[in-house]
Amino acid sequence: MPELPEVEVVRRGLASWVAGRTITDVAVPDPRSIRRHALGAEDFRGNLIGATAQDVVRRGKFLWLPLRDTPDDAATPPHTALVAHLGMSGQLLMESAEQPHEKHLKVRLTLSPRPDAPGELRFVDQRIFGGLFVTSLVPTSDGGPGGCGMGPSGAPEGGWPLIPAEAAHIGRDPLDPFFSVTELHKRFRARKTGLKRALLDQGLVSGIGNIYADEALWLARMHYARPTDTLRLPDTERIIHAARDVMSRALDAGGTSFDSLYVNVNGASGYFSRSLNAYGREGEPCPRCESLGLSTRIRRDSFMNRSSYSCPVCQPKPRNARL
Repeated sequence: MPELPEVEVVRRGLASWVAGRTITDVAVPDPRSIRRHALGAEDFRGNLIGATAQDVVRRGKFLWLPLRDTPDDAATPPHTALVAHLGMSGQLLMESAEQPHEKHLKVRLTLSPRPDAPGELRFVDQRIFGGLFVTSLVPTSDGGPGGCGMGPSGAPEGGWPLIPAEAAHIGRDPLDPFFSVTELHKRFRARKTGLKRALLDQGLVSGIGNIYADEALWLARMHYARPTDTLRLPDTERIIHAARDVMSRALDAGGTSFDSLYVNVNGASGYFSRSLNAYGREGEPCPRCESLGLSTRIRRDSFMNRSSYSCPVCQPKPRNARL
């Protein structure tokens, strides 16, 4: 499943192609991918045709395009948005109208012409766990911008303090300029659970999935079962700094791709999987230990019906471990 850096790669690509353009037509070859739009395909089309995408914003793994009625009212707060969730295999691709339709094409948006820009935004999804829907925007709980995304001209600094109602419960992610380590630390201390379980809790901190949790914990030299109520503020700062470092490097590489289904808006896969230190490396040498002349091997433990990868020397299991 795409994680935060993959979704951010898609957001940045969409922002460069879609922001400021008007949706002139909508086709829904497979209504299953708009099942979250309760009023059906015709209402979905009616909400989108003639609307202008004001920006492309992300909170965790949710993407949305704030919509306005006319292209020239950028200073007016948007009231609705087109929301996209990629799920397991969803792709948002910019294509020319002449390009043949993909086998698993689900939704096609025709955009107003722009020189040297593809004319269609296509949602392709083989496994149909993702989808699109139009929804209302509501105020953010902390008064900050809804998520990552350059605010359009006329918007407050950082963007509008609005978020789709369906994403309002999701915490900010470490790459969000309005993310608060201090606030997260308070929540960690109150939760009294294992550290990795807390990192995967999208209500606490969004966008950190299994891959990047393991990589951040390895970089921070912290065990996944460390009780969160034993963390000091410097500990929380260390793990979040590590998460930012790992995800920023993944962004530079275009994301982590273990699956040919993950591609950016231009159809290219990421390459960060070649730089992983822990995840998926069971039995291989720990790079940090190896640099010190040690022969420690990465271990794999069962965790929440998945796997956790760590170094038994760099990340010793605490006596008071909480899974």
